[in-house]
Amino acid sequence: MRTMMRGLLAATAILSMATFAQAQDVSGVIQGLPDLLKAQYDGAPQKVLPSAWDSYTPPAKPWKWCHSESYQGNPWRVTVTTELKRLVDGLIADGTVASFEVSDSNNDASQQINQIRAFIDKGCSIITSIPGSATALDDAIDAAAKAGIPFITAAGSVTSPNAINVDSNYARWGYDMMAAIGKELPDGGNVLLVEGIAGHPIVVQEREGGDKALAENAKLKVSRSVNGNWTANVTKTVVLQAIATNPAQIDAVWTTGSESRVVAEAFAEAGRPAPLITGSLTGDALGYWKANPDKYRFEGHALLPHWTAQTLFRVGARMLDGQKPKLNTLMIPIPAVHNADLGNWYKDCMTPDAVSVFPVPPQDPMPEELMDAYFDGAKPTIGWDYSKTPDACAK
Repeated sequence: MRTMMRGLLAATAILSMATFAQAQDVSGVIQGLPDLLKAQYDGAPQKVLPSAWDSYTPPAKPWKWCHSESYQGNPWRVTVTTELKRLVDGLIADGTVASFEVSDSNNDASQQINQIRAFIDKGCSIITSIPGSATALDDAIDAAAKAGIPFITAAGSVTSPNAINVDSNYARWGYDMMAAIGKELPDGGNVLLVEGIAGHPIVVQEREGGDKALAENAKLKVSRSVNGNWTANVTKTVVLQAIATNPAQIDAVWTTGSESRVVAEAFAEAGRPAPLITGSLTGDALGYWKANPDKYRFEGHALLPHWTAQTLFRVGARMLDGQKPKLNTLMIPIPAVHNADLGNWYKDCMTPDAVSVFPVPPQDPMPEELMDAYFDGAKPTIGWDYSKTPDACAK
């Protein structure tokens, strides 16, 4: 997630959450979802609305698939595009899709708007996107809708009611991380908080979730809060400083970034006992765990590029296949990773330096029956087979 976040500073600038409360359910649909999905809307910052595509009729095949990227400057984002292309290429091979085109605005919202309007002029059948802004693209998205072109986002919602956002609940994630610490430390303990970039909307959401879990567990005490800026060297520096100025034992580190390896390294270098660390699992962290099993303890989740691309593809493919999303925002659970399960995620190519290697969940984080719950007229996703997901070590 570290590399993803640096490319998502604008893309994830979604609405700030004022309270950790039930998202507005204007259609009653949320209450009818399976419990796992319904829980993802608890505290969701996005404004959840009924889908604007309940009467959508897809164009005739073959379709033209267009993907609007806001940034391709790190391995996480490149992996998303590579996996999306692999999946769409499968539909090209069977004649369902005629072409796949990608644009990259390099974090320039005006450029992304121009590229989206160019896609509209080219007659794209669908536009998928990691948006560079929560609000700036709305007029272009509305223009796409007027032209009958669905616009589907991942890794950051937009505010246009004409978009379909495929996203996750970061406030829920922050809550779950702290709750995991409480479960692993039933007698309580001291927790170091390592946050991302101060003031960033995702950071605010994660912290509100974490604070809610802390309020429910009086045995956990915050030793200090620092900002690692989702960057390895910054994170290591601030963690070493926090350790040096906190002689009392630190039992856990709550971080929702992907710097768990450097956090563990900092404690080892300082000669301090290995704390329990939360966050997003990465290949370098698994490599560090394999080499230092007594210095790495993890209870977290896996916010990963492969399944991000896969859920984006599956929503788009289902819409082109005539299925109707029930909501404008489809929340995808972030798969949990427990310390005892690290062996199931580790691959031989993962070393402490494998910062561009991303683990692949052993099972599909979003089984088809869960995806079905988000659609009227649900049926299996065309061109979808989780077992064909490339191995994490594939070149």
